[in-house]
Amino acid sequence: MSTARPAMDKKNLIITIVLSALIMVGWQYFYEMPRLKQQQALQAQQAAQQKVEQPQAAPNAPASAAPAGAGTAAPALRTRDEALAQSPRVAIDTPRLHGSIALKGGRLDDLVLKDYRETVDPASPQVVLLSPSGGPEGHFAEAGFTSADPNVKLPSYDTVWQSDGGTLSVDHPVTLSWDNGAGLIFKRTFSVDPNFLFTVAQTVENKGTSPVSVVPYSRVVEFGLPKNYAALAIREGLIAVLDGELRGGCIFCTHNDWDYPKIHEFAVENPGDAGIHKMDSQGGWIGITTKYWLVASVIPSDAKVSARAFYDPKLDSFQGDFTGQPQTVAPGAAASFTNQIFAGAKELSILADYRDRLNVPLLDRAIDFGAFWFVAKPLFIVLEKIYGVLKHLGSVGNFGVAILCLTVLVRLCLFPLANKSYASMNKMKLLQPKMAELKEKYGEDKQRMNTEMMALYKREKVNPAAGCLPILVQFPVFLALYKVLSVTIEMRHAHFFGWIKDLSAPDPTSILNLFGLLPWHANDLIHIPVIGGIIAFISIGVWPIVMGFTMWAQMRMNPTPPDPVQARMFALMPFIFTFMLAHNTVGLVIYWAWNNTLSILQQRYIMRKLEKANKAKDAKSNDKPLAPKKG
Repeated sequence: MSTARPAMDKKNLIITIVLSALIMVGWQYFYEMPRLKQQQALQAQQAAQQKVEQPQAAPNAPASAAPAGAGTAAPALRTRDEALAQSPRVAIDTPRLHGSIALKGGRLDDLVLKDYRETVDPASPQVVLLSPSGGPEGHFAEAGFTSADPNVKLPSYDTVWQSDGGTLSVDHPVTLSWDNGAGLIFKRTFSVDPNFLFTVAQTVENKGTSPVSVVPYSRVVEFGLPKNYAALAIREGLIAVLDGELRGGCIFCTHNDWDYPKIHEFAVENPGDAGIHKMDSQGGWIGITTKYWLVASVIPSDAKVSARAFYDPKLDSFQGDFTGQPQTVAPGAAASFTNQIFAGAKELSILADYRDRLNVPLLDRAIDFGAFWFVAKPLFIVLEKIYGVLKHLGSVGNFGVAILCLTVLVRLCLFPLANKSYASMNKMKLLQPKMAELKEKYGEDKQRMNTEMMALYKREKVNPAAGCLPILVQFPVFLALYKVLSVTIEMRHAHFFGWIKDLSAPDPTSILNLFGLLPWHANDLIHIPVIGGIIAFISIGVWPIVMGFTMWAQMRMNPTPPDPVQARMFALMPFIFTFMLAHNTVGLVIYWAWNNTLSILQQRYIMRKLEKANKAKDAKSNDKPLAPKKG
């Protein structure tokens, strides 16, 4: 017996080490390497092309071809400032935005967000959302008229519009006009609200002698991948709500083929018109999204349009557009079309306001709350309310503290369920001596041992599965909170305490940078093939270690499962979760560590309460007088 036990312990240790190694290698092979290959393939193609837009002729069929005039025929990429200088401009200045409209092309292609910085450093540059084509990261939005008649002279990419003067601001719209010299006068009036919504009201007046047919369009175009694209499990790329249905949606959504890699692959495998996603819709919107930003053309709720989403390999560009119904403009008459363009940060309150006030369906779903959005969205709203209360009280305006408070609220909601679960686990712990006896007695007969175990549970009124209920209930909350902390703009660059300057980023400390003493992050090594990912993976920060320890401490309080394999897996879970969450958002790690701590306190309270109740019960039974003997 004594010699067999060390051999068994040694075997268990070997199994534990092998399982841990398999987890790390599996993560590297099945997740990290494919992700990096996918990202590198897209970026390699982008770097190889390094193209700018080329002039396009007016389309023959508005519903199936790109709108007229897309680009600037520059010989090579310029700097952003050089690209901006290629066109006269009308300045934009609002409380939250600044930039300009290009008079050459009459498009919105220069936009900077005043409230957001590139990094946590308050002196870092403001976030650039839109940039002109021909420069780095070209990204623009526009609205205009096209025509199926090739004889109609339309404004194009190199048309220089005339402005009525002044800077576009909240209180000052700007009108651009252009006379085609053949009897048609085009006008585009831009207005903007205090946040991120532009309205483009366009008209075409026919002063000629013949009727003309025009078709309104609007589109969003992006050249290449955004510089911070990382191919994560977050919706980034083309996105739309067409006929009330979200497209380019989350992992579990029906239409999940519009993100950057998939729409790129679809275009390569289906050249030409076959590589274009098409759909008719009344109302809705279409555009391009990244984790925190959205640029989208909003379709009027009463307008019937034909929408498209595609990747153009020749120009290395992603495009979402729609074309409306043809309008015939008689001599002396005019046609008009008005739509909005959203260009800004995905702040839930603003998106929800536009959704309700302007009837823009599901605009708030541009935030990728994931499959459990119905849990994540209320969680975020509560979190934001807590933050607002803390800030109003003047104590701590800190989203990290708000996360701690939210955790307490979640624990209070689950308190009754947790009480029953911990009571059941405590009974299981008290039954372990009897379970050991059964194991010793029927160890060779598995079927008989299971039968006797079930009979023991029934006699003692214990549910062995009750301890799993809180974990099962908390799992959707955990996934929902992961999304909240990963994709909401409010978490971006949100401070906690000490070295945590961004709750949406991983813990920057690790043993490889002496827990923050050296000025670099372990994730910097992830681009080194194979070994870099492994090194970065095993490099764990302070908060993941704290989380792993609290999880281990909590599981030590639980009864050991009777099945040895199950027991080993439970023993490994703290280590597995520590590695899994080490490079995840630190806000989630803080939540989990604090949640474990509250679970330990709650479990100790319940166990002590049950112990006192059991002692009182035993004392009461011992104090009972013995029954008198008969005769």
